Amino acid sequence: MTILFIQIPCYNEADTLGETLQDIPRVISGISEIKTLVIDDGSSDKTVQVAFENGADYVVRHRRNRGLARAFMTGITAALALGADIIINTDADHQYPGRYIPELVAPIFTNQADLVIADRQAGRNIHFSPVKRLFQVIGSWVIRKISNTDAPDAPSGFRAYSRYCALRIQVHNTFSYTLETLIQAGKQRMSIAHVVIQTNPNLRPSRLHKGIFNFIWQQAGTIIRSYVIYQPLKSFVTLGSPFMAAGVFLLGRFLYFYSMGVGGSRYIQSVSIGGTLFIFGMLLIFLGLLGDAMRANRQMLEEALVHLRDKKFSSNQDRINGIDDALLIRREDYLRQNSL
Repeated sequence: MTILFIQIPCYNEADTLGETLQDIPRVISGISEIKTLVIDDGSSDKTVQVAFENGADYVVRHRRNRGLARAFMTGITAALALGADIIINTDADHQYPGRYIPELVAPIFTNQADLVIADRQAGRNIHFSPVKRLFQVIGSWVIRKISNTDAPDAPSGFRAYSRYCALRIQVHNTFSYTLETLIQAGKQRMSIAHVVIQTNPNLRPSRLHKGIFNFIWQQAGTIIRSYVIYQPLKSFVTLGSPFMAAGVFLLGRFLYFYSMGVGGSRYIQSVSIGGTLFIFGMLLIFLGLLGDAMRANRQMLEEALVHLRDKKFSSNQDRINGIDDALLIRREDYLRQNSL
């Protein structure tokens, strides 16, 4: 018995949410139940009403807007609590056609992948501007190198997660979940698959960012933080090595001239500057060693958290009402109260 949850993070999406929900398939071979979960991230419009009018099974509401990354994790938490075996995340603006959902589910259902990402073919997508195509291709190449994956479309938000994967992902930034969760999956050596899709035309401008350069700035910070979290020793050794090398060079310069009998105060600055650079480089490397020890401890805590989350959510689904400052609304309760 396999339960599929399709989650849709929303912030004032009443105009496009109905079309997105209507496009979701209700029967998929091998899937016993398909549930739709809308995460209302503090909307001020009729997002909740539109969700239930168009067949949503659950809505989880934030009391105020907390951002896409937090809404995504609230959805993951709720879906796991409600017994999801596979979770698909899609956008409320109907960029992603629902007809591809069975293709996203298939590699997980057949135990071939833990994470499946829709490939929008960014370099050839007719709905993207030339500038966006260029930056999407470059950005995905950078993420492939950092995450040790082969993701052709790293920022794509149309994804399927196995329960194993969903239990282990955590999002620490407040901007978006796409790159951070991909880096996590790569560093944890999860199996990742990709499905080529065609996107729908844009129905509205993105609400996530204020333009392509703002998007790059926000995602660059996410990439750097994620890389440092998962590769602290390598990060700080890379930063500290140039300072140590410069320090060794200047100290060696002083020792060379001193041994040649060409002393004098004009070489003393090599000692002070070289010593400072060497010590600074060493401090950075020691920070990397400390970060690596913390990384090992964090991995043990994450494994413990996985077991705790899985056990608690499986045994007591009603606890979801108090999770993450969010309120779960079931369809039958909403219909009974509002007589739609």
